[in-house]
Amino acid sequence: MTLDSTQTQGRTTKKATNLTLNVEVLAEAKKLGINISKACDAFLESLVKQEKERRWNAENIEFINEYNQITESEGLPLEKWRTF
Repeated sequence: MTLDSTQTQGRTTKKATNLTLNVEVLAEAKKLGINISKACDAFLESLVKQEKERRWNAENIEFINEYNQITESEGLPLEKWRTF
């Protein structure tokens, strides 16, 4: 089983790894022709993206709240020039 670790010049570098998976789900996935490596890689990529977004939001919550308060009280910057 392989997972993306880095990407160089448009080519993805893979790294072998061991995983412990639910036996029944694994058997069913194989029966259905699901590529386990690709599925795990895609799901892990999604989890990493979600966690990065969550952490960014947590780190910047003070600024986000402050900006929201400013736009609530003063309106959007350049609002008078909006055409929509």
